[in-house]
Amino acid sequence: MKLIKFVYKTLFIRLLLIFLIGLTTTYLIADLTAPRVPLLGFHGVIDIYKPEDKVFKDQKVQVMNYPKQEMEKFLDYLLLRDFWFLSTQDFYDYFILKSKPLPPEYVGRKSIMLSFDDGYKTIHTNLLPILEKLEKKYQRKAKVVLFINPGNLDKLENNSSIHLTCNDLREGLQKGFYDVQSHGLTHKKLTEINNQDLDVELKQAQIKLRQCTQGLDPNHQVAVHFAYPFGATNSKVEKYTSKYYLSGYLYNSQIMKMGWLGSNYQIPRLTINRKHSPNRLIEAAERSYKLVKKEKG
Repeated sequence: MKLIKFVYKTLFIRLLLIFLIGLTTTYLIADLTAPRVPLLGFHGVIDIYKPEDKVFKDQKVQVMNYPKQEMEKFLDYLLLRDFWFLSTQDFYDYFILKSKPLPPEYVGRKSIMLSFDDGYKTIHTNLLPILEKLEKKYQRKAKVVLFINPGNLDKLENNSSIHLTCNDLREGLQKGFYDVQSHGLTHKKLTEINNQDLDVELKQAQIKLRQCTQGLDPNHQVAVHFAYPFGATNSKVEKYTSKYYLSGYLYNSQIMKMGWLGSNYQIPRLTINRKHSPNRLIEAAERSYKLVKKEKG
């Protein structure tokens, strides 16, 4: 009897091990083969040959800003290879909800999202001219996502301003280069404030961004998506965010894997700074899968 029990116990353990190994292997294969969509998170765009860029002088944020000379190389590569520059609404409609059929012009193309947090003035002075220059070269636009704190928008046109003005936002939006979304009213860490202040940060940011862009948003796509300041969130923050926004973006150095998104309020982004070479960014971009292949014939 003891021998029979021992045999059954040994058999059970072996079967359990086989099952666990199979489950782990399946998980790893699914993880490795999951289609990836690079969502890149930048901040300012500095001219390394112009130290008068005020943000460039700030030691605290210096490393977070990307050289415009290298940004142009990266954007040129993406446009040359016909990447699809995702807006936040594109990503929501076609990748999260999958509520719409993929437009024919996007079939067979790799996709990428370039987002810029905090609304630095150098987006207008250094990035926008690159976008305009490359549009003339390729006859296609490279659209970028701006996660903005409207409470920090500079009120007056000033060459020494750190942040964008409302007029800057309107110009880039009108020209079709900007996707204007929310980053909270004043960039507070939302996990560390009370419920009332949390609601103000979320609600007022949306209101002010829509006031700023009034008349330029016929499809009502301004400030419908959100990026958490400092990438800080928890269940309470996500619950409040869902009252006003359709999705929430992290800043956690992780690539977006299709089929592995637990919540549309926990969308991962790769954190990008000046330590990342254009070649390294290109490698990240090339990890993007063609989710829909062109039909033969």
